[in-house]
Amino acid sequence: MLESITPEDAVEAYLNEREAELSDSSLQNQRYRLQRFIEWCEEVGLEDMNNMTGRRAHDYKMWRAEDVKPITLKTQLDTLRVFLEFCERIEAVPEHVHEKVSSPPITGNGDQSNEMIEPEEVDRILAYLDKWEHASLTHVVFHLLWHTGMRSGSARGLDVDDYDSDGGFVEIHHRPDTGTPLKNKENGERHINLIRELCDTLDDFLKFNHGNVADDHGRMPLLGTSRGRPALSTIRRKVYQMTRPCVYTDECPHDRKIDDCEATESDHASKCPSSVSPHAIRRGSITYHLNAGVPKEVVSDRMNVSDEVLEKHYDERTAGERRGQRRSYLDDL
Repeated sequence: MLESITPEDAVEAYLNEREAELSDSSLQNQRYRLQRFIEWCEEVGLEDMNNMTGRRAHDYKMWRAEDVKPITLKTQLDTLRVFLEFCERIEAVPEHVHEKVSSPPITGNGDQSNEMIEPEEVDRILAYLDKWEHASLTHVVFHLLWHTGMRSGSARGLDVDDYDSDGGFVEIHHRPDTGTPLKNKENGERHINLIRELCDTLDDFLKFNHGNVADDHGRMPLLGTSRGRPALSTIRRKVYQMTRPCVYTDECPHDRKIDDCEATESDHASKCPSSVSPHAIRRGSITYHLNAGVPKEVVSDRMNVSDEVLEKHYDERTAGERRGQRRSYLDDL
């Protein structure tokens, strides 16, 4: 006999049960994912978990698929499946409903070339870095790439003299003769404004953690290490390492045993299905700026990408997000 319970109460009961076994960050992640399910229930009028069915689970999956990428969808559906299994135990939903939740297959790194990092994951990563690795090279690299959307090669080529803390900006220069060319050469040169939070992190990095070692051309790199200017492979490796969920949540969304997973090794971080490359941060940053209402011409100038390429390769907004953007403009007419 099923007992009536609202989606909100069922989620709270589930989180209360798992509170003792999950870290605070993992519990927060679970709450975030299930909040999306609650929002869907409100939208479709599902007020009693007794009425949850396999068909409704499929409808929820299609609803979420409109707004997130496959890896994020998989993570959220995996959480939903565990939640519904709990609901079965407390007689809130019909038996075997959790078995009808199917998540999209993720085929490892092969799917990551078109992947982008999601803003909610960025928030968690930056919160972790600020607390546990504040002003480290990893912190600076990740925050700089996300906030500016610049290419990793552009970040690598920055010098200390290119950074103006008081003015809150960095200058990007094409310097092929001293080892740091830009992809678009002189056309890639520009000034990029920085938020105060990022400037404070950069200031702390320069004060406490910068290597203070010039590169082979006598230039002092902004992203300075004890060996001078970092290689592009170093930047890529740090991004792969930091975007593994087990690092910033103490939890694996892929049902792997963390202690036995080869992706926990620093040099094998890219083997984690959730880890992403610097390019995925660039894609995510561009989409985030567009969703925030920043005009395309501004995004184009800031990220140094043509309108045509921006539209074809970097604008990852869903149809629903584009519709919402158009509506916001029309509402002001």
